[in-house]
Amino acid sequence: MPDFSTTYLGLKLCSPLVPSASPLSRSLDNLKRMEEVGAGAVVLYSLFEEQINAESHALDYFLTRGTETYPEALSYFPEASAYRLTPELYLEHIRRAKAAVSIPIIASLNGVSAGPSRRNPAQLDWIKYAALMEQAGADALELNLYYVPTDPDQRGDAVEDMYADLLIEVQSTISIPVAMKLSPFFSSLPNMAQRLARCGASGLVLFNRFYQPDIELDTLDVVPHLNLTTPEEHQALRVPLRWIALLYGRVEADLALSSGVHTSEDALKGVLAGAKVVMLASALLMHGISRLGEIRTRMLHWMDAHEYDSISQMCGSVSQKSVAFPAAFERASYLKAVGTGH
Repeated sequence: MPDFSTTYLGLKLCSPLVPSASPLSRSLDNLKRMEEVGAGAVVLYSLFEEQINAESHALDYFLTRGTETYPEALSYFPEASAYRLTPELYLEHIRRAKAAVSIPIIASLNGVSAGPSRRNPAQLDWIKYAALMEQAGADALELNLYYVPTDPDQRGDAVEDMYADLLIEVQSTISIPVAMKLSPFFSSLPNMAQRLARCGASGLVLFNRFYQPDIELDTLDVVPHLNLTTPEEHQALRVPLRWIALLYGRVEADLALSSGVHTSEDALKGVLAGAKVVMLASALLMHGISRLGEIRTRMLHWMDAHEYDSISQMCGSVSQKSVAFPAAFERASYLKAVGTGH
């Protein structure tokens, strides 16, 4: 049987399949089940800066947050005061999760306030929870700076500085590895990825899916919409797949695919493009935790049939670095698609 293990953030994982942040991780029984069916690690649901600061920035909060990064919200967005789990309970959940399973537990910290030179230092109390998560037993941290710039006078480099400053700030307080979760909306994503890697990010998680509000015409209300990805939503997979294939071997950070993985084929494509791990949320919420085990079994069968001995042998073998015609990941594929109408 092929070797299904991988390394991610310096951690040895038995599998490249990692459940990403979702309500499923609230239950210890679910975590045990994930381990049983072959999860290599688990990313816990997110702890938000707003929860830590106990502030309700209602309209701004709802309009600028909420995606697959926080699928536990699903069909509604509660007031900040209505969150069921306080920061202290989150830390306790890490402790219990570590006692319940042997696979790595990755904590998730989601915030927006950046370095002291830019923000009121009092607003940075949420950053200290990175260290508290490490003390509670987290093996790694997924850091999600979920920021939507709306000020026309704010320069793109200022937004990039915010990401780098926050990463450096958090890195200075902990010793566990940090993965930075990104959106695809940077002028030069490769440069941003390289900068974050040089600032200490051990991994890059691609991508966030930004929450897109709608307008209810009868009431003129802004209506929150948070939809799970579906197997038919090919673009959800293709965007991170393309960038992972382009970044593999060019940045010194592990790459994780975190959008649109529903089948064994999706997961295989992610690894072939260069992802050390592929993360699932929507598929597990739709079909149950057993879906992960089915994907694992089918991946192993495919690897055996195609004579791959290990995940490490597969990883990046169809990236831009490895294929004969790397332009297929760049403009050539666009010209072909436009020219043929496909």
